[in-house]
Amino acid sequence: MKIKGVNLGNWLVLEKWMSAELFYGIEGKDEEDFYEMLSPKEAQTRIRMHRDYFIQERDFQHIKAMGLNLVRIPVPHFIFGDRKPYIGCVEYLDRAFDWAETYDLKIMIDLHTVPDSQNGFDNGGLTGVIKWHHKKENIDYTLEILERLSMRYGRRPGLYGIELLNEPISKELWEQTRDRYQARKPEQAEGSTFVPTGVLKDFYQKGYEVVRRHCPEKAAVVLHDGFRLEEWEDFMPRDTWKNVVFDTHMYLGGIERVMEQRELSDYVRAIREQFEKRLRQAQQFHDVVVGEWCIANKSAPIKAADAQEKRRIYRLLGDAQLQAWEACSGWIFWSYKLHTPGRNDWDFERAVDAGWLTL
Repeated sequence: MKIKGVNLGNWLVLEKWMSAELFYGIEGKDEEDFYEMLSPKEAQTRIRMHRDYFIQERDFQHIKAMGLNLVRIPVPHFIFGDRKPYIGCVEYLDRAFDWAETYDLKIMIDLHTVPDSQNGFDNGGLTGVIKWHHKKENIDYTLEILERLSMRYGRRPGLYGIELLNEPISKELWEQTRDRYQARKPEQAEGSTFVPTGVLKDFYQKGYEVVRRHCPEKAAVVLHDGFRLEEWEDFMPRDTWKNVVFDTHMYLGGIERVMEQRELSDYVRAIREQFEKRLRQAQQFHDVVVGEWCIANKSAPIKAADAQEKRRIYRLLGDAQLQAWEACSGWIFWSYKLHTPGRNDWDFERAVDAGWLTL
């Protein structure tokens, strides 16, 4: 199927920038800090309230009514509740499958965090630390979680597929972001490195076998490109590895610099052509989905425009990206909704309501 979907970000994996009120009184910036800086009782109260109300059945009904067909649900490595002090959430994923099947939606389960982190981002739960791949026990545990997810949901009619690992960081991106994402405990980050492609390939092949033991071929095994889309052309070819889908994340960044130098129409044309070229090339070898994107990232000049001009600019950017995504197997917007004023370019509900996105 041609995917048109949204991420349910910040529901089962917390992101402070998407719900600052959840982190009230916490100086930290990620999920690790949330559990470390709150008492067990307070953490339980806050997380229960958040999970109960942030996403509900009516959201699935609304998502279907907007013409979408899939939700990608980020889940943490502690989803089954067996790693303290973290609080599990598998019962919420159970509910999501019930709701998805009621409204004829598919679910992509996305393993978004792992022990010692695969990217050092705040959305990986442990900012500034990238040591998941340094320990065999971490990888073995991750494969165990994937197996338990496959056993639990492999035969559910609402399952589209299981993504083995979100955003394992590349050497290039690690070098670009390492100064921006600083660990609260520097000693914890010592020895952090990017995730080599060879390590990922070995993990992906093992993960594929784990999922296929419990899921039929109609369930996709989704592999993130690790911010290196061009490196996978000969890996796990279609004729041998059944229903492998690559997930690539494409965000528009640095728009303010570009808009100072040239006309927006030229920029829009250039980014559409760039995205289309990369996707068409990759699609020759694997089915590819753009698993995360938003209208515009860090778009201060746009925010300063009046309402009419802002709508015009966002429509140009949104339409250009939707046109580019026609070159692949589909797209999944980040994110369905968030509780952050002034960040509507990341909020699918608000963007559609404002007329910035037309499907």
